[in-house]
Amino acid sequence: MGKRDWSWALLGIFALAIRYFAIQNPEATDDWYSRRFFPGVRNVIDLTLGNLPFPSVYLFILVVILVLGIYLIRVLEKPNWKSKSLYSFQALANGLGALIFFFLVLWGFNYQRTPIFQQLSLKPKSLNLIQLESEINITLRLVEQYRTRLTYDTLAITEIMEYPELEKLVRGNMSENLEILGLNFTGRPRTKMFPPPGFMRKMGILGIYFPFTGESYIDPTLHALEQPFTVAHEMAHSYGVTNEGEANFIAWVICSNSEYPLLRYSGHLRLLQYQMRDYYRMAPEEYKTWVKTLSRGVRNDLNSLREASEAIKPFSLELSRKSNDIFLKSQGVKAGVNSYQQLPMLAYAWRKRMNLED
Repeated sequence: MGKRDWSWALLGIFALAIRYFAIQNPEATDDWYSRRFFPGVRNVIDLTLGNLPFPSVYLFILVVILVLGIYLIRVLEKPNWKSKSLYSFQALANGLGALIFFFLVLWGFNYQRTPIFQQLSLKPKSLNLIQLESEINITLRLVEQYRTRLTYDTLAITEIMEYPELEKLVRGNMSENLEILGLNFTGRPRTKMFPPPGFMRKMGILGIYFPFTGESYIDPTLHALEQPFTVAHEMAHSYGVTNEGEANFIAWVICSNSEYPLLRYSGHLRLLQYQMRDYYRMAPEEYKTWVKTLSRGVRNDLNSLREASEAIKPFSLELSRKSNDIFLKSQGVKAGVNSYQQLPMLAYAWRKRMNLED
């Protein structure tokens, strides 16, 4: 890095300038970046880093350590505190610029694309109590139906297939069923388990998409019945879907249209959990009566999911939630972390549009 080399800082500013214009022109962003440029990024990553047998985020960490090492060596060579300070400021500016540039170019401009629900002509609105009761009973019927296709045993389901087979199954269903949504996604993204087990959940997250390597990751301790839906959710991010509610929606559509009962059960069960939260919030007494109608098998699965969630406590759930909320809002997701809760509204709008109940 020369004395006057501010290349990465300038590239970061340039990327932010493009982002400003992208915000003003979501349709152009969708056309030029999300549908033309990003699919190329997706395919290059899938053919390279995606073939590594380990999370490629480790390579990113190694590069960061090497860069910090080079910085320390060079800053120690500076003759006085003034030159050390100027060099440190330049290094910091270039480092932040590089992170901003690669984040936006490799994935981040998707935040400025036309929202998926608008592309699908969906108009999600908050459900009233009557609509919610109708929807939750539809979902419960589907949950009961597909659980019996997995097992007639009422014991909680805690084991499914090995993870490599599950990842391939979900990815295959993504590519087969995305045409249902009329979306032109391309690529074969990876969602790998991220060791050590429990680390991500300690940080308050179940899964994450890492734009700098183009891979998504889930915690190995995630409950077996959560894994199919969560993998589909993270793969939706890999295809350029940034909104959490839309990623949930795509995961639900993919899972619920699969020919595999496991994926259907996982998808409908996840939707049921969101609907149950809304039902309890809107009508706690009616909810207490309704919950007694759950079959023993479904009740045991829900209890098992709750126990698994409570088994590993985050260091600070509020800090994790707040930081994620700030990040999402800074990228233009107005609902922030509340976007996760949009699935019941989007599912209702989708069912109404498709005129389907199963």
